[in-house]
Amino acid sequence: MGKLNYPSDEILNPSKQLRKNYDHIILWMLANNESCEWSNFEQKPVEIPISTLSRHFTKLILKGYIEKYSRGQYRITSEGKKRFHELSKEKKKQRILSYPPNVILKRGRNYSHWILWMVYNNGFCKRSDFLEEPFSINQSSLSKSLNSLIQKGYLIKENKRYIITQAGKSEYSKILLNYNLDRQTILEEERKRIDKITNKTSEFFGKFNITDDHVKFRFLNMVLKLDYSEVKAILKEEEDFYKILLFISINHPDFYPDYLSFEEFSRFYKLKKRILDFWVNEIIESDLYNLKFFKLDISSNKYYYFHSDQKLEKILRAITEEHIAANKYLEKFGRSGSLNSIINDILEEICETLFNKQFKESLRDFLPRYIKHLAYKIEIKKELKEETYDKLEGIIWQNMTEIMLSQNSETLESQYEEKIKEIDKEINLSPKNYELYNSKIRVLLYFNQYNDVLMVLEKMMELFPENEIDIMIKKAFTLKKDKNLEAGLEIIENLLEKYPKDNSLHNYKAYWLSYLGRKQEALEILQELVEKEPEEGLYYDTYGEILITFKQYEKAIEEFQKAIKIDPNEWFIHQTYIKIGICYIALENFKLAIQNLKRGKELTSKIISDLESKNKWLAIVDLFLAEIEEQRHLLLSN
Repeated sequence: MGKLNYPSDEILNPSKQLRKNYDHIILWMLANNESCEWSNFEQKPVEIPISTLSRHFTKLILKGYIEKYSRGQYRITSEGKKRFHELSKEKKKQRILSYPPNVILKRGRNYSHWILWMVYNNGFCKRSDFLEEPFSINQSSLSKSLNSLIQKGYLIKENKRYIITQAGKSEYSKILLNYNLDRQTILEEERKRIDKITNKTSEFFGKFNITDDHVKFRFLNMVLKLDYSEVKAILKEEEDFYKILLFISINHPDFYPDYLSFEEFSRFYKLKKRILDFWVNEIIESDLYNLKFFKLDISSNKYYYFHSDQKLEKILRAITEEHIAANKYLEKFGRSGSLNSIINDILEEICETLFNKQFKESLRDFLPRYIKHLAYKIEIKKELKEETYDKLEGIIWQNMTEIMLSQNSETLESQYEEKIKEIDKEINLSPKNYELYNSKIRVLLYFNQYNDVLMVLEKMMELFPENEIDIMIKKAFTLKKDKNLEAGLEIIENLLEKYPKDNSLHNYKAYWLSYLGRKQEALEILQELVEKEPEEGLYYDTYGEILITFKQYEKAIEEFQKAIKIDPNEWFIHQTYIKIGICYIALENFKLAIQNLKRGKELTSKIISDLESKNKWLAIVDLFLAEIEEQRHLLLSN
């Protein structure tokens, strides 16, 4: 068991006028730790006498507030958490906070995760709550994280208090899935979130006599993911928002041939048809919400809807990707399948098991668009052969607010100018907001607008000279993207003349020397870095990357393994496993290659930030796993 959280001294040792509240102490310990042993309550700083401890434990177990789930291990129940919060409210002199379990605190510096956990489980938090133990977040990083969460709509700030929004609660629920929490804990957290909207939805279902459990489930699923606050400024009545989601829930492909038209729905539910038309289109067709919706036209003015990551779409995606992959593999054996033949194969399968046969022609029109929606996963693989498998981009961008680039580049491209204008408006309002400029150059880089990036970086140097290193490294990175490596190296060398003791700059220089093929100089720099900072896993990882560049795979694996050993929870470790897998492929040890690639994929899949980088690394894994499978097929055919 890791380091335990303990109550404040005010709870453990109240003034002489106040008696110790042993129930509160016991429940505090269990609420703020994953579990506790009997001995944890006997030892310092808690030190509850054995007889007293036994009496209170027996009472709390009988009341259902705590449970013994294995030998010597105790944990709090959902009823116990309610009782704990009641007791905490009685402490008027000091607000007692609940803190995340160690499994969350020890998984690297995921500040946004910590913050969302705190504001969700404590009702609200103040800035000062994150500056002390167990967080000790520095002022700069805390500002970036809080501002990022506010910009994403996950938090609001009122009277110096940070409060979680409905969208934030949804994001919090997703975050829990990234940690090794027991299933019961996750279900309890999800139930708490659902409970908060149960009264509203129950009233809505009762008022409009909604009795079909499938409709209720689809509706509830959307309410939890689509935040009314996003449209509140225009759509004044929340009940109207519920009606629109109900319309989408009712007209799902699973319910065919049942259908409720716009006219019928508007008349029955007393919602103006033009409002229904407009908002269904906004939710389905636009990028109003992150949830991707799909529409099937079964006939004129008859539409069915479903969204991504629900059962129907997950099965459709699996079938579609399997047929595309099969076609790619079979090309090696002389089969040349056209897009039409792939679509026919997919239709034959999904119209037997997934959709009613009456959807066949509608699906024939829909599938090319759907395949295009998935295409980034396939097309990116063509470019990955030329990629360098380094974490340079992650180092440069890891501390900036994430830019949500659409996975559908065509969709984003159509909004490119609008996105830049939007950022420029924000810059005009907040010209000293460093992150807004970072956001702008990230979008410009995405579309290879290198000259525009360099102009923005010059402006940033004028406004933020104190951030010289960060700005100039981004300039070097832009020149690298524009195939001007020598100019990038010159920038780094100039910085090193001013800041010779900055080891991160030496790390950057090693990268640039490797890009230029200057092997020995690059390796010498990394050797010096790991000797200077033997506990810094990042430098061992860079050492391994450069060794890969020069095909020294066995030595690269050794360095990567050192990085993992030093800190298996570092932000780049998912990449490290993937790079070990690539080395083992080169060494033709396919068993260890698959083992490490799959471990890397597992860790990468849990990442919830920097989706562009996440998708790149997932595509790299899929590329190499497919190559291993392909080699196996070839060996069997021979």
